[in-house]
Amino acid sequence: MTMHQDLLLNKITDIVGSTDEAYEAKLVSMCDDAKRIFITGAGRSKLVGNFLGMRLMHSGYETYVQGEISTPSIREGDLLIVISGSGETTQLVSFTNKAKSEGAKVVLICSKSSSTIGDLADQTIQIGTDDSFAATKGMPMGTMFELSTLIFLESIVSHLIHEKGIPEEEMKYRHANME
Repeated sequence: MTMHQDLLLNKITDIVGSTDEAYEAKLVSMCDDAKRIFITGAGRSKLVGNFLGMRLMHSGYETYVQGEISTPSIREGDLLIVISGSGETTQLVSFTNKAKSEGAKVVLICSKSSSTIGDLADQTIQIGTDDSFAATKGMPMGTMFELSTLIFLESIVSHLIHEKGIPEEEMKYRHANME
């Protein structure tokens, strides 16, 4: 393994390791309680949300990614998962306000302990700590947040399928078959 791979993997391990373990159960509970799940983010955080959306759908949840043409309107009883390192992205603040005004629950997945979206959210999940994301040479512009969030969310999916006993065959059945 190269020095850069080691640096990246060690940093992600430290960040995910310093994330509060209680968040896993809280997010699973919020997903279970929701009628439907909507996921949003901007830039690479949106791409991380796409990963989560696909796996939640495979796991049997009714899931939508904001911005897709077939995404319906959010309503009471729904859950909006916002992925935003800063918790300040203007468009995501707007989505959060709309979701709250419709009676939906909101969970923010972020890198900061306080933010505009965090103040509005029903639950804030901070990946790492406030000190986890200091500038690191070779890891520009949110790389560590996005990769650490992806690993954290993949562990949530692992928890879901293990705890609920969802067989891989069932997940494969839900997977796209027009590829």
